[in-house]
Amino acid sequence: MDPRSRRRNEFLTFLVLAFGIWPLLAVAVVGGYGFLVWMFQIVFGPPGPPGH
Repeated sequence: MDPRSRRRNEFLTFLVLAFGIWPLLAVAVVGGYGFLVWMFQIVFGPPGPPGH
């Protein structure tokens, strides 16, 4: 594989990771965390002093 083709391949891989996979993964992690907090609060109630 010539260096020019390899460089282009690495650049395309970087673009896919930087603007495709990592943003989707970040949204999935934050959304998953929010879902877990929501489910926890449904089961155990919202945070705060008891009796209110």
